Amino acid sequence: MSTQGSKASLIVFIAAAACLCAPSLALAESALVRNQAEFASAVARLQPGDTLTLADGEWRDFQIVFSGRGAADRPITLTAQTPGGVTITGRSNLSLAGEHLVVSNLVFRDGWSPTGEVLSFRKSRAERANFSRVTNVVIDGFSKPNRAESDNWVALYGHDNRFDHNQLTGKTNAGTTLVVIRDAEQGLENRHSIDHNYFGRRPVLGSNGGETIRVGTSHDSMSDSFTTVASNWFERCDGEVEIISNKSGGNTYRGNVFFQSQGALVLRHGDGNLVEDNIFIGNGAPNAGGVRMINRRNTVRNNYMEGLTGTNFGSALTIMYGVPNSSVHRYVQVDGAVIENNTVVDAHEMLFGAGMDAERSAAPVASRFANNLIVNRDRRDPIRVLGDMSGIAFAGNVQSPAAKSSLPGFEGRTVSVQRGGGQLLTPVGLNSVGARRDLTMLPRSETGVTWDPKDVTVAALDSGAVHAVAPGEDSLTRAIAQAQPGDRIALQPGVYIVNQTIGLDRAVTVQGPSDGRAEIQFSRPSLFEIGSGGALRLAHLTISGALAPDVAGAAVIRSAQGAAAYQLIVEDSVFEDLTVNRSFNVFAAGPGSLADRIRLERVTVNKATGSVIAGHTETADLGTYNAEEVEVIDSTFRDVAGPVIDLYRGGTDESTFGPRLILSGSTFERSGRAGDDGGAIKLYGVQKAEVRGNRFIASGAPHFFRRVGEPLFVWSGNRLEDTPALITNVAPLEVMP
Repeated sequence: MSTQGSKASLIVFIAAAACLCAPSLALAESALVRNQAEFASAVARLQPGDTLTLADGEWRDFQIVFSGRGAADRPITLTAQTPGGVTITGRSNLSLAGEHLVVSNLVFRDGWSPTGEVLSFRKSRAERANFSRVTNVVIDGFSKPNRAESDNWVALYGHDNRFDHNQLTGKTNAGTTLVVIRDAEQGLENRHSIDHNYFGRRPVLGSNGGETIRVGTSHDSMSDSFTTVASNWFERCDGEVEIISNKSGGNTYRGNVFFQSQGALVLRHGDGNLVEDNIFIGNGAPNAGGVRMINRRNTVRNNYMEGLTGTNFGSALTIMYGVPNSSVHRYVQVDGAVIENNTVVDAHEMLFGAGMDAERSAAPVASRFANNLIVNRDRRDPIRVLGDMSGIAFAGNVQSPAAKSSLPGFEGRTVSVQRGGGQLLTPVGLNSVGARRDLTMLPRSETGVTWDPKDVTVAALDSGAVHAVAPGEDSLTRAIAQAQPGDRIALQPGVYIVNQTIGLDRAVTVQGPSDGRAEIQFSRPSLFEIGSGGALRLAHLTISGALAPDVAGAAVIRSAQGAAAYQLIVEDSVFEDLTVNRSFNVFAAGPGSLADRIRLERVTVNKATGSVIAGHTETADLGTYNAEEVEVIDSTFRDVAGPVIDLYRGGTDESTFGPRLILSGSTFERSGRAGDDGGAIKLYGVQKAEVRGNRFIASGAPHFFRRVGEPLFVWSGNRLEDTPALITNVAPLEVMP
C-alpha cells in the first residue's frame, strides 16, 4: 500500500474511533470498520441510532456477534458499505442479541458455518434478539461440505422479529433453511414476520430434514406461535415432501408463491392455522404439491393451484387420517377443518384419507369442504378417496368434467377457463366458486434483493464449446482439466489411456465419433469421480477395464462421498472387461451421495464382476438412498455377476419421493446370478418403479420389495426365459405373462 493510501486509512480509522469515543448523542452516524478487530471494538460501544458499517470486500472466517439495545425509533444497524459489497466467506456466521437491531445488505458465500446456524437471532440461550430485523441479506450455497451434517441457515429465536427481502438459495446439506425455534423460556408466542423473501433452489436431500421453512417442533406444537409467513417466493425448493412444515398453532401463510417446487405446505402439527391467497404453480415439475392437512381448526381458503403433479402425501390437496388419541409427534385427527373457495386446475391428484392404516384410523370430523373449483382440461378426475369422508360437509363445489368419486356436494359441469390479468386461470361464467377473481401472483421481483440475481443458471451439458482431442496417453485427462462448464470433449478414433481418476464438479460431455471407435482404458480403480453439482455425459464410447488394478470394489464411474445434485448420462456406449477384480461396477454411488438423475440408453455391458448401477450404500435404514431418478432404456447386459441394478432405500420415513426407476426395452443375459440372494435387479424400498418390455435370459430372479408408503410398481410385458419368477411383497400393476 502507498504511503498516501496508508495515511488515508489511518485518517478513516481515527475518525471512526473518535466518533465512538464521543458522547452517545454524537454517535448517530456510521462508523466504518475494515477488519474484525475494529468491528469488535466498535460493536461494544454502539448506542441507539448508531450504524456500524463493514467496509466492502471479503471478510473470511468471521463469526459475527452483533449485540446491543436500540430503540423502536432509533434501531442499531449493521450493514455493508454498499449493498452486496461485503462477502462473508470461510467458516463464518452471524448472531444477534438484544433489541431493535437491524442487519442488512450482507452476502454469505463460499463457506459454511462452524456451528449449527448461519444466521441466528441469539448468541446464547439467555441472550436472544427481540424486535429486530434482518433484511436484504443473501445466503448462497453456504452449505457444510458433508451433506449429512445438519445445520439451519436461519434460526429465529425470541419474539417480534422480522426476516424480509432476503435471498436464500443452494442449500445442499441436511437441516432446515429457515426455522422458528420456540421454547417456554423465551415465550412461545413469537409473532415473527417472514415476508418478501426469495427461497431459491434447494436440491433433493433424499432424507428427512430438507424443509425450507419449519415453524416450531412437535414438542411445543399445542401452543400458538402467531408467526406470519407472507409474500415469499419458493422456487425449485425440492428438499423433501414438506416445503413448509408447520408445527405450532395460530400461524398465517398468506400470499406466497410456490413455483416448480417438489412437496407441499404441510400443517403437520398445531391448531388454528390459516392458509390463504397462496399460489402454487407446478408447470409439470415432478412431485409438485399444494397443501396437506392434519390437526384441528385449520383453514385453507382462496388458494390457487395449477399444474401440480404430486400424489399421495404431496398431492394438490391432501386430507389425512389421524391416530386416535394421538401423541403430539404423530398425526392428530383432522377436526374442524375449513377448505373453501380454492381453485385447482390440472392437478394429478387430490387425496382424501391419506395415510389410512392400522395406526392412522381416525377419519376427519366436523369439517367443511365448500365452494371449491376443480378443473382438469385433460378430463381426468384427480379426486381419490380412501376411507370414510362422512365427517366432512361437502357443498357448492364445481368440478369439470363431472366427478367420478362418490363424494356429495360436487356439481359436474363443463367449465372453460381463461388467463386473466393476474396470470391465473379464471372460470368463464362462474363468480361464487373457487378463488377470488382479483387474486394475483406476487411478482418475483418484489422478493429477495434487487442487487443479486435470483436464478443463477448452472451451465448445462453440451451448452459450451466443443474441443477435439486426439488419441494418446492422458490426452483426455488434460482436455477435461481445461474444459469449462458445459463443454464437450470430442474424441477422434483411437485408444485413450487415462492414468489418474478424473474428478468432475461441473458439466462435461465426452463423446466419441459416430464412425469409428474411440476406446478409453484406465489404470486406476476408477476412471471418473463425480462430485457435488457435477454432470457427466458419455456417448459413442468403448470403455475397457483391462488395465485397471486388481483392487476389489473398483468402478468405471463413482460418485464422491457425500456428493449431491449430480447427474450421469450414458448413451450408445459399450463397457467391457470389468473382470480383473471382484465387484467391478460400471457405476458405484459413494456413501452419503445422492444423484439427481442416472440415465443409461442403448448401453451394452459385456462381463462385469459387480453391478451396472450399484446404489446400495445407505443401509442405516433412515430413509436415505443414492439416486432420485434412474432410467435404463434399450440396453443389453451380458454376464454381469451382481444385480445389474441394485437400489436400496431402508427405513420407514415418509418424507421423500425417491428412488424412482424406469426400466424398459432392455435385455439381461446370464446376469445377477452371484450369491445366495442374487437377482438380475434388486429394488428395495424403491417408491416408483416401471419395469416394462424387458427380457431376462438365464438370469437371477428380479426382486422388488416394498418398505414404506404406497409404492407404484408396474411390471408389464417382461419375458423371463430360464429365469425364476419375480420375487416381490406387493401386487404389481399390469402384470402380464
